[in-house]
Amino acid sequence: MSEPLVIIGNGMAAARLAQEIAARALGRYAVAVIGDEPRLAYNRVLLSSVLAGEIASQDIELQPARWWRDRGVTLSYGRAATSVDLQSRRVALADGRQVPFSKLVFATGSQPLRLPVPGADLVGVHTFRDSRDVDLLLKLAAEQKRVVVIGGGLLGLEAAYGLAKAGALVTLVHLMDRLMERQLDVPAAALLKRLVEQKGIDVRLNASTKEIVGATKVERVVLADGTHIAADAVIFAAGIRPNAALAQAAGIATNRGIVVDDRLATNVVGVYALGECAEHRGTCYGLVEPAYEQAKVLADTLTGRVSVYEGSVLSTNLKVSGVSVFSAGDFVGAAGTEAIVLNDPSCGTYKKLVIADGRLTGAILIGDTQDALWYLELIRSGASVAPFRSDLMFGRAFAERRAA
Repeated sequence: MSEPLVIIGNGMAAARLAQEIAARALGRYAVAVIGDEPRLAYNRVLLSSVLAGEIASQDIELQPARWWRDRGVTLSYGRAATSVDLQSRRVALADGRQVPFSKLVFATGSQPLRLPVPGADLVGVHTFRDSRDVDLLLKLAAEQKRVVVIGGGLLGLEAAYGLAKAGALVTLVHLMDRLMERQLDVPAAALLKRLVEQKGIDVRLNASTKEIVGATKVERVVLADGTHIAADAVIFAAGIRPNAALAQAAGIATNRGIVVDDRLATNVVGVYALGECAEHRGTCYGLVEPAYEQAKVLADTLTGRVSVYEGSVLSTNLKVSGVSVFSAGDFVGAAGTEAIVLNDPSCGTYKKLVIADGRLTGAILIGDTQDALWYLELIRSGASVAPFRSDLMFGRAFAERRAA
């Protein structure tokens, strides 16, 4: 008889875990996936493309319903988990049902942060995190509303681009001195800012939000320097917080996220966590690729294989506001490293490669990202780049041909 395995969360991490388990031991577990969003798991990275009208909402689903059925997975989406009883080994759902488990996985993701500023509770203040948010933002764009997006990281840029392309008048407000400061250095961020502004988005840097003003709904945003920005709506996209409350209430160890070891196990036997809700060695990853790497290790753990998760090399490889952007590893360059830089603003291209002890340790690409995965492979493997050091900047095909 199949062992009951419950996965709380119906996002990309949960879907990949179900896929990895089925590939290793189909039929070993009776898998139940519980999610509060009322739809099949989808590619969250593509939400801005849906917002921009570049792809239909139904086309971002990761797998059709039949795929889940064929792998023996029971889906309960649109039904939030409200509590976990570790003694009786049951998960309670909002509709009153109780789902028993032998093993339990938290894949609850994260939630968007709302800045604690006056007016944050006014009508017209939204977040950008899931498909339900996209439906609201599409309505704003269709009405050509004036929208202020707060946050110049990945989420903020994607929200701003999608809204602008869909017809809204967008101002992007960011607290820091450059966009995507966690992924880009100063020259790369300056180029990205110029390219984003060319798409009709007004970018304000070093801009601290003081308050959101309106009688009953949003009318304007006031910055700390006294600047007033007229607005019909405000979108918070200034960061995320791991969804760890459900686990914490059940008595599972949490810090910023749900604390897991190198097997993705919590402090409770038979209970695990992965993805944005998990905290491994003090780090919560807010990107998709670490969740996929964790899914492989956890699937091994659950199917009796020996596997260890030692952390992930952080990388970003996306179209940010319609601009191809890649960043990985130590792109700043620690002491003792050297950097090779190609900066061509007229072509919208920037490349920076960081080398230490004959190995590639970091990279930034703006515009031309066709060799991004090769650079990432070199960073992760730690392989020597000495044979093609002088040609490394020109990409894989050129470098490997010259080295042969």
